[in-house]
Amino acid sequence: MPTKTNPAADPQRYLDPLTLAKVRGLELQARLIVEGYISGMHKSPYHGFSVEFAQHREYVPGDDIKHIDWKVYSRTGRFYLKQYEEETNLICWILLDTSESMNYGSGQITKYDYACMAAAGLAYLITNQSDSVGFITFDHEVRHFLKPSSQPSQLKEMVRLMNLGAGRAKSRMGPLLHELAERFTRRSIVVVISDMFDELHEILTGFKHLRHKRHEVVLWNVLDGAELTFPFQEATLFRGLEQYPDILTDPRALRDGYLEQISKFVRDLQRGCRDQNIDYVQLRTDTPLNVALSSYLAHRLTRSK
Repeated sequence: MPTKTNPAADPQRYLDPLTLAKVRGLELQARLIVEGYISGMHKSPYHGFSVEFAQHREYVPGDDIKHIDWKVYSRTGRFYLKQYEEETNLICWILLDTSESMNYGSGQITKYDYACMAAAGLAYLITNQSDSVGFITFDHEVRHFLKPSSQPSQLKEMVRLMNLGAGRAKSRMGPLLHELAERFTRRSIVVVISDMFDELHEILTGFKHLRHKRHEVVLWNVLDGAELTFPFQEATLFRGLEQYPDILTDPRALRDGYLEQISKFVRDLQRGCRDQNIDYVQLRTDTPLNVALSSYLAHRLTRSK
C-alpha cells in the first residue's frame, strides 16, 4: 500500500511545474453556460449576493447567515436567504475523490497523487484568469468544502487539504451528487476527479441531476495503468480496498475475465457521459499529466471558438 501524505509535507507537492507551464496560456471556457468568463463583462441572468434583489431561496448548511431574511423567518419560522443579481465571473467546482481506492498505485505515483496534481493545475489556471474555483473532497460524504474564490490563497488552501491524503472510507457518489446539485446555487462547471469505482447507475443519476440544474459536468476518470492492462503474472496477493477482503490468487486465471469487466465498465461510463453531454476524460497515471491536461484544455478552447 502506498504511504499516506504527511499533512506537514511540502505545500508545493501538487503544483507540478510542467503542468502549470502547459496550461498557463490556455483559457477554460464554459461550453454550455453563458455566465461570463471575465468578471464584469455582462449582467448575469442568475443570482448571487450583490445589490439588486431577485428572489429568496431556502437556507442550506454552509450558507452565509448574514443573508438570511429575518422578516420572512418571523412570519414562517423557516430560514430563507435573499438573493440578488450580480456581475459575475465563471465558477468551477472541483470535486476530488478521497476514498480508499484512490490510494492505489502500481508505480511511483498513486491515483490520489495524480488526481491532486490535476486538480491543482486546473485551479491554478482558473484563478490565474481571474475566475473562481470551489473545492470539495469526498468519499461517501463531503469531507472538506471550500467556497469559490479567485484569490491566490484559494490554491494554497486547496493544497493544504490535498496534503491530508486519501482516507480509508468507501465511496458513494450518487447521493452526494444529488446533495451538491441542490447546494450549488449558480450555474457552474463541475469537474469530478475520481476513479469512479462505485455504483455506476447511482453516479449517472447524480450527474443527471446536476445537468438538470444546468451545470456543465466534466469527468476526469483517473486510473492506474495496471488497472487497465492487468500485467500481473505470478501468484499475487491483491489487497482489498474500501472494505473488500484481500485475495491471494493466480492472476493469469483471472486476466481475461478481469479485462472484459474493466473494458465494459469504461465503455458504460463513457456512454453514460456521452448521453448526458458530459465530457469524459481518462487520465492514466502512467501518462505525463502535463500532456493529458493541456491536450484536453486545448481541445476545449478549440471547440468553443
